[in-house]
Amino acid sequence: MKKIFLAGALLLALVSCQESYELNTDFTVPTELSGPSDLVLDVTSPTPVELSWTGGGAADGGIVLYEVLFDKQGGDFTNPLAVMKSDQGALPTLTLTQAAINTMARNAGIKPEATGTLLWTVRASKGGNVKTCQQVGHLTVTRGEGIDNIPTKLYLYGSAAEAEGQAFRTVEEGVYQIFTQLKDGAIYFKSGTTDDAFAYYIDTTGKLKEGSSTTAANASTGVSRITVDFNTMSMKVDAIGSQVRCIWGATFNNIAVLDYIGNGRFQGEGDIVFIDQSRPDTNPPSWLSWTEERYYFIANVNGGDMCWGRHDSVSPERPVGGEDPSFYSLYEFGWSQWDHLWKMSGSLDYKHATITIETNKDNLFMHTFTNITSI
Repeated sequence: MKKIFLAGALLLALVSCQESYELNTDFTVPTELSGPSDLVLDVTSPTPVELSWTGGGAADGGIVLYEVLFDKQGGDFTNPLAVMKSDQGALPTLTLTQAAINTMARNAGIKPEATGTLLWTVRASKGGNVKTCQQVGHLTVTRGEGIDNIPTKLYLYGSAAEAEGQAFRTVEEGVYQIFTQLKDGAIYFKSGTTDDAFAYYIDTTGKLKEGSSTTAANASTGVSRITVDFNTMSMKVDAIGSQVRCIWGATFNNIAVLDYIGNGRFQGEGDIVFIDQSRPDTNPPSWLSWTEERYYFIANVNGGDMCWGRHDSVSPERPVGGEDPSFYSLYEFGWSQWDHLWKMSGSLDYKHATITIETNKDNLFMHTFTNITSI
């Protein structure tokens, strides 16, 4: 009887626990929206704009996720101009740059130096349930001078260009980047390679303008990384070393040294032998207790070493074949020994290979291993 009583008590406790921790997805949407009503945009300003909301929330006090929807005047958010997650995804605020607002204003049809209104509202979700706030915020913006003929592609031209018509990579909407080796002379940019394409240049104040003028350039920087930003009407030029090192993560020893060979490419050859205590000829450090097959790249940017490695917060993993080319995409970080590494394919051990960095291959900044032969 005692055993039956204990079993019954345990069953009752389990049922009670299940009832106590039942998922509750009930929530209500915000009831009040707050933010500036008028804004004169300065795309170069570092001062952010904050939108916020109050009211509503989860019935169980849990987390509600928020998105902010933007639309042009007269819109109903069924086809919004933009959808942005709130700060950290769950905070009742959205902090955004004036350049981002300028992009939305341009997409809403508000011309440079004109005034128009953007609408915004909040969409909330919890446990797969989604609800949209009934309140609508109004943000009247006045754009500064700018360019509305934003190209979908951008090309480098001029007497200082390494090769006229070299294509930029699209980094994000309105932002284009190219690696090239400039000569003494002048440069300008075009939206295409035909005579009727739009042309752009940087004026003497450093602002991006539409027109057929040119910008002075010289060969003193060697390999250059040029970033043209139509959102902030600006250009930035970084000096890039003519060599990039592909190194092992554990020892920093070179696998290959890649030289700049033109058209935005760095290339070099090397022998690939994984570092291991069982292979004394690989000079493993005494503390190495694993087979080192991880690697990344070190580039010189504006006189300092930077890591060209794998995307942030992604652990090293071995490719097994058939990966999307973006698996090999490069991103730039401050150097940190154990971050941003890839693992070599196991088939590359004891192989000689050509390693190439393509700064614009199908709009990817990536690397490849080719011409692979046994050592």
